[in-house]
Amino acid sequence: MFKRINDVRGSIEMNNSKEVMRSLIKIWTDFDTSLNKVPILDKLNRKKFRTDDYKLLLINQRQQVVEGSRWIARAASSIDRNYLEQRSIFMKHAITEHKDYKMLENNYVSIGGELSDIQNAEKNIGSEALHAFMYQRASETNPFDLLGAMFIIEGLGERKAIKWGEAIKKQLDLSEKQVSFLIYHGENDEDHMREFEETLNSGILEIPDMGKRIVKTAKIVARLYQLQLEEIGNV
Repeated sequence: MFKRINDVRGSIEMNNSKEVMRSLIKIWTDFDTSLNKVPILDKLNRKKFRTDDYKLLLINQRQQVVEGSRWIARAASSIDRNYLEQRSIFMKHAITEHKDYKMLENNYVSIGGELSDIQNAEKNIGSEALHAFMYQRASETNPFDLLGAMFIIEGLGERKAIKWGEAIKKQLDLSEKQVSFLIYHGENDEDHMREFEETLNSGILEIPDMGKRIVKTAKIVARLYQLQLEEIGNV
């Protein structure tokens, strides 16, 4: 991801957004370090990960994916006619993400879980906080500050997903198909970072204080994303 970030940073400095990217990279770096303290990820790092841990992680990810496509679609509907091209990017992203939950369901069932359990699981308290914030932001006019959220969430896919997927596969002796969601996102979220770059370069930073708003939203989402991982199982 950092190579990709550097590529993005180099391209957007022409639009006087160097400080925005510098702040985003610092937030990501702090977030990346903090993730190692999250209990479920600490277990993975210490090679103490178990099947029940993976089930809980899959449930958490499904909740995020199902809601994620919805708040992206909500954000698209909140973009006015002055930014039709940007609206198209958000809509495309929502469609791309829409059915990823099926991979999570398949992964869950493949390790012994009941389909109805992952489909009907209640959000943990961290997930409730994250999605409440995302919907609130997505309902505002021209919510381009959600690029900060995209930077964090898609950055996880690009930088962390394959690493986590391979570690889970090895520790639980699983097949590639049983960690398909993580592997898929590790291989494909770079495309979403290109969407981030495209939208950031599209003139949205001309909106007053948009750069500051993007950075603040990234900071909030990083904290709330970590919270939902810390609160896995706490409903």
